[in-house]
Amino acid sequence: MANEKLVLSTLPKTWVFDIDGTIVVHRKPEETREDILLEGVKDFFDKIPKEDVIILLTARKDDKKEMTENFLNNNGIRYDHIIYNVPAGERILINDIKPKGLKTAIALNVERDIFPKIDIEIDKSI
Repeated sequence: MANEKLVLSTLPKTWVFDIDGTIVVHRKPEETREDILLEGVKDFFDKIPKEDVIILLTARKDDKKEMTENFLNNNGIRYDHIIYNVPAGERILINDIKPKGLKTAIALNVERDIFPKIDIEIDKSI
């Protein structure tokens, strides 16, 4: 996968990640094996500023909550909220454009089970 480049403002951000296939190796709901963190995820999460909010989404059911959160905590993956039981279809983000032109909705579609190399540039002019 090619590197992704994001040009972002200095404002605090909200990061939204799916879990299966995006930050851990994808598995079917009936699989019980332990999760496997994808390469590059820990380093990326460690670089997210503490004032930013991290929201994780998953189609996993509530009965996987303890297992999921134990894995994330044991691997040092910071998050603020996890939303369980989301449908397996598209995830749609709609947000406004700031009066000065800052686009506040960004989406990346990534290959399953490959965490992308994401280069982030902070542009103080936006």
